[in-house]
Amino acid sequence: MRTRLVKTLLATAALASVIAPAAIAADLTDVGFLDQSAVGSLPQFARANAQLAQYKSQLDSQFAAAMRGARSDADKQRVSLQFQQQFADKQREVVGPLFQRAQLAIAQVAGSKNLSVVVDKRIVVYGGQDITKDVTGALQSSQALTPPSASPPPSSIGYVDQTALDGSTKVKDAADQLQKYQTDEQKAYSGKLQAAKTDIDKQAVLAEYNKALQDKKDALLKPLVDQTKSATADAAKKHSLLLVIDRADIIYGGTDITKDVQDTLNK
Repeated sequence: MRTRLVKTLLATAALASVIAPAAIAADLTDVGFLDQSAVGSLPQFARANAQLAQYKSQLDSQFAAAMRGARSDADKQRVSLQFQQQFADKQREVVGPLFQRAQLAIAQVAGSKNLSVVVDKRIVVYGGQDITKDVTGALQSSQALTPPSASPPPSSIGYVDQTALDGSTKVKDAADQLQKYQTDEQKAYSGKLQAAKTDIDKQAVLAEYNKALQDKKDALLKPLVDQTKSATADAAKKHSLLLVIDRADIIYGGTDITKDVQDTLNK
């Protein structure tokens, strides 16, 4: 929860880092896109999801019983982590092979079409090649899928891993300061709220609290957003990139500039 706010703001910075005035143009034939929802709707994925849902239902009842027997916060945390790990292990067991085959199918199709990058369909407004039908066809076939013999060629589309940026010292410090400020303000304003005599007075106190929190948020996080935008732009120019997007929207290929941005932010 602490870094989610920071991540949202920093994602805006990275997505805004378009180095060229034009978006991905129609003549960039090495850019492909995939509708991941179509892949997720394939029968084998639907069966896997149903299996996981059934397992989670069983696990939830066991978890509830274990939590009732927990005698301390430490016990509750241990139980929670234990059951989270159990579910994660089951996910890897059930979905892992499907995910691996999907990755091979994407790489195979991308290689056959000489694509340097494949992105999520939902971020594409114009241009690029739709490889969804090719990938779903490969996944539904009985043929063995093998990794391409060569890595994807260099791409003019770059990406930044927002999760990695969240781990930087500056981001953590800002998030910690914001959390402490919010805790202190909640204590201060709870007294004012209790002293308020009318609903109008209470609304005024809440509005004052929200403004104070927003002002602090802006003071702590906006400088980080500006620094991230500048660092991303510099890295993009260094690698001659047309566009930089979030790592979450990259499916295959692309140029990773995360370390370049991290190095600049950590100076």
